[in-house]
Amino acid sequence: MLQPSNRSTHGAYQRLSSWHGELTAFRRDLHAHPELGFEEKRTAQRVAAALRAAGVDEVHEGIGKTGVVGVVHGARRTGERAIGLRADMDALPMTEENDFAWRSCARGMMHGCGHDGHTTMLVGAARYLAETRRFDGSAVLIFQPGEEGFAGAKAMIDDGLFDRFPVDAVYAMHNWPSLPAGHVGVNPGPMMAAADRIEIVVHGKGGHGAHPYLAVDPVLVAGHIITATQSIVARNVSPVDSAVISLCAMKAGDTGAFSVIPREARLVGTVRTFRPDVQDMVEERLARLVDSVAVAFGATASLHYQRTYPATVNSPEHASFAADVAAALVGEDHVVRQMPPSMGAEDFSFMLQVKPGAYLRLGQGGGAFLHNPRYDFNDEVLPLGAALLAGLVERSMPLAT
Repeated sequence: MLQPSNRSTHGAYQRLSSWHGELTAFRRDLHAHPELGFEEKRTAQRVAAALRAAGVDEVHEGIGKTGVVGVVHGARRTGERAIGLRADMDALPMTEENDFAWRSCARGMMHGCGHDGHTTMLVGAARYLAETRRFDGSAVLIFQPGEEGFAGAKAMIDDGLFDRFPVDAVYAMHNWPSLPAGHVGVNPGPMMAAADRIEIVVHGKGGHGAHPYLAVDPVLVAGHIITATQSIVARNVSPVDSAVISLCAMKAGDTGAFSVIPREARLVGTVRTFRPDVQDMVEERLARLVDSVAVAFGATASLHYQRTYPATVNSPEHASFAADVAAALVGEDHVVRQMPPSMGAEDFSFMLQVKPGAYLRLGQGGGAFLHNPRYDFNDEVLPLGAALLAGLVERSMPLAT
């Protein structure tokens, strides 16, 4: 069992550790019954029931389709302060390859990113906060649907999340297998990149493979676009900034028709950036490049650029505060205060665009990485993660002595 290093938070951790078996059972039940974005009906019901059983003051369902919000009031509410804690609930459309008893029982669906663990830790924090109430204000517990590509955070915000439940700051936490168990990582700035979807359609002129001079080959044009695209980051983005352009799929012609030049080729990929000005530049340069390369070969091409998730950027003040809370729990030597950002994306970014706050990483301690068919959440960190979430509330809104 992991142990906190500071006696000031030992009580919270010890209390949550006494529920370790219950939390583990709850997490494994969620793992065995994964649900995709905006389909988390069973998960939401299980969460709502657990919150009511824990004595949470308010439980609201159906926010952002399948989202759940619980509210716990502290022993005092002198200033009407409120702190938000968010956990994601959805699974991934992938087939699990584990063989333990709690493996997925739903074909083609799996908790391959640990959202079952995130949900469980927030349920544990809710139970602890409802039992102790050692804070002055309210804790708003946000159980979010559809993080994996569905922008569930935006759906909850559009459904009035922060109008109905105003908070002063909001925090979220994600497990990280490459960070040792018992460690916490945070960065006073970017944590995750913006994720944009790009689709390039090249229009040429179909023809016979033996007579390419009578055709305009979109496959050749697509190949030159793929090569030229790599120059955008290398020759337009400052070395001190970060950007990624990946063209990940291509479709053109029919593999059964080996001598037919198709009339169209389609490329699909992603752009990842941290800064809006870099994002704007990449979009503008890519559009000009796609058009110019196609024209040079006598073809035409169009770019559809879709901005899906913005960058997840912590406010420095709240990132530093969260690191201090983590250090009080696990010790300063177990806190990474300058965590390198990831080029992955996270729709908690929508919440950080509306409210200040921070996104943390909780060490998982090895095993398969996220989105791997053999991934599983490390149940040993459940009490620790729940204690950290509870600590963010208690230290943000301390009771006057």
